Amino acid sequence: MVAYSDRPWLTAYDDGIPAEAEVEHPTGLAMFEAALARGAERPLIHYFESTLTLGEVDRIADALAVALRDLGVAPGDRVAAYLQNVPQFLLTMLAAWKAGAIMVSINPMWREREIGIVFADSRASALVTHESLYGEVAASVVPETDVRAVVTTSELDFLDGAVPDLLAQVRRERHPDTHDLVELVSRHDGQRLDPPALHGDDVAFLTYTSGTTGPPKGAMNTHANVAFTSAIYRDWMDLEPDRDVAFGIAPLFHITGLIGHIGIALLTPVPLVLGYRFDAAETLRLIERHRATTTIGAITAFIALMEHPDAATRDLSSLRKVWSGGAPIPVSVTRRFEEGFGAYIHGAYGLTETTSPAHVVPRTRRAPVDAKTGTLAVGVPVQSTIARVLDDDGHELPVGEVGEIAVRGPQIVAGYWNNPEETANAMPGGELRTGDVGFMDGDGWFYVVDRKKDQINAAGYKIWPREVEDVLYEHAAVREAAVVGVPDAYRGETVKAFVSLQGGKSADARELIEFCKARMAAYKYPRQVELLDDLPKTATGKILRRELRQR
Repeated sequence: MVAYSDRPWLTAYDDGIPAEAEVEHPTGLAMFEAALARGAERPLIHYFESTLTLGEVDRIADALAVALRDLGVAPGDRVAAYLQNVPQFLLTMLAAWKAGAIMVSINPMWREREIGIVFADSRASALVTHESLYGEVAASVVPETDVRAVVTTSELDFLDGAVPDLLAQVRRERHPDTHDLVELVSRHDGQRLDPPALHGDDVAFLTYTSGTTGPPKGAMNTHANVAFTSAIYRDWMDLEPDRDVAFGIAPLFHITGLIGHIGIALLTPVPLVLGYRFDAAETLRLIERHRATTTIGAITAFIALMEHPDAATRDLSSLRKVWSGGAPIPVSVTRRFEEGFGAYIHGAYGLTETTSPAHVVPRTRRAPVDAKTGTLAVGVPVQSTIARVLDDDGHELPVGEVGEIAVRGPQIVAGYWNNPEETANAMPGGELRTGDVGFMDGDGWFYVVDRKKDQINAAGYKIWPREVEDVLYEHAAVREAAVVGVPDAYRGETVKAFVSLQGGKSADARELIEFCKARMAAYKYPRQVELLDDLPKTATGKILRRELRQR
């Protein structure tokens, strides 16, 4: 069965949600210019205790755009941003657009091999990065690439006052053959380029993802994609420019940060609070300090906030519009978070290739829980979006049947950069095959069971790790859980769980196995449990099952 978000079933969820997403601004740059027209004095970025207004950001981005052009960046070139959650990330994005270029978003946790793949594929002509990252990683890679200009910056730039504890160990370090961002801006202050001729189908940025198969590929997120999905978040989160403040809990290099933080800040506009990188104590402090009202991030980040000792003393009463995406949300975690902070965590579902949201839980609704599996719904398809559930042959499945989720809509990327074969495989006819397995109920809610490749086959029985993990999260001592299939001489494959425990609570492997055994079919419960202090995660907070398998 097909779900159309703009079909009659939406009337059950129409509490103030427009029937169509009204995207007034077809490019990311036009979004920013419209925000600027609302008042140059409005705050756009709070970086720890410092603030940059829309007017200041515009002036700095103009100067940086002129500098990039002087350094050889031409319209259509790629400018790589290898940065943490700092103002320079947004400034680089805007400067690239003002120069008619495409930004390339690079994970600051990546090392030489990974960034080498991105440079080789994108053929970026310029790099903006931290002095520390350049010296530790990029300096050994750049000489073998097409990068002609390197601009470095410090995490300490744009701090007006005292250095926060999180940056206390940062030291300034200039490198040969690089240009300092602040010096470039000062040199070109007051200058600006003629407005570029950007269009909605132009690529706004390349975000590198493994997609459903293979090595990292550059998803071509267009300006129209960015404008559409930014409007989706604005409307479904019910954001207001004079009332809301966004906290940047997700990494800005990731599609969630690019749209759920930067996109909404430019479009709405609302101030965006940045704190360099995720640190639970500093996140709690900054939410209280700036009275942040909204955020979206991985569920593991919210678990970390709940677990931190400061959670009992910080006032997070302002935080009322909370979403999570990128990984499954256990029902027990939403309950604990609401009990502790008073806010219900809404779900959102999307991928890099959907430019973030394809499905969202409306702000005025709570996601239903599937009675059979205990799975929490990830949301309903957003406006102008068609979602289907397909079998292995690509045929549509009826309500309740489990298969691969496929999505078609204005948020789907134009394809993978210089990779038509992978584009055709992942997006036949423009419809994205997500690689996620799930189902739809009779009311149009979608449920993600797991990744297609993560299914466990134990003696012919099919087991989805997500279901076992959800049961483990119900145990009072469990903080995080991840389930994988491991080789077994008798069953071929069996279920193993990796678990970290909440602070001050205890449980052993046998207790956790018996807990699951009492609540699941005999073939599903884990035969092995290994306790770890922490589970390995990506920079976005998603637990890395593949690393656990390798153990």
